[in-house]
Amino acid sequence: MSGIFVIAELDGAMGERIHAIQERFDPKLAAESPPHVTIIGSSGAGPIPVETRVELLRRVIEPVAAATPPLALKFGPPMRFLQREIVVLPLDPHGPLRALHQRLKESGIPYAPARWPFTPHCTLSFYPTLSRETLKPLLALRESGTWTLRTLRVYLTREPQRPTLLFDAPLLG
Repeated sequence: MSGIFVIAELDGAMGERIHAIQERFDPKLAAESPPHVTIIGSSGAGPIPVETRVELLRRVIEPVAAATPPLALKFGPPMRFLQREIVVLPLDPHGPLRALHQRLKESGIPYAPARWPFTPHCTLSFYPTLSRETLKPLLALRESGTWTLRTLRVYLTREPQRPTLLFDAPLLG
């Protein structure tokens, strides 16, 4: 899919643990991008059009990020996403993460319609068809630590090329 996406990459020990899970269960996903949560570009608000000027994005996204404090978030147990082969670690779709998503969504940046309501998550397995032998241990995993969202990253994606980082917007509030 092509478009501009606003994401939060998982960093530190939690990012390393989740990346190791992705490498074990979906090496293709692990090689494509670091573990992340999509804030704009998937659920709740679709991708931003590729022709959107970076200056507009900065003018809108940076003040929202600057006014938002870092968010301490906890993942729920893994689940199949919308009864598909995709397995994700869900985040609570309410509270401060929802507020951040809504502020960005209502900021005036253009975006495509979303196919699903806002369901923030980190994808563990996307590409392979999961057998009972791989699905069961994947769904049994637990990530009990807290992850702090400190920076929004804005990427331009034009498949099949690798995404290009446009800019970072740290949460400073």
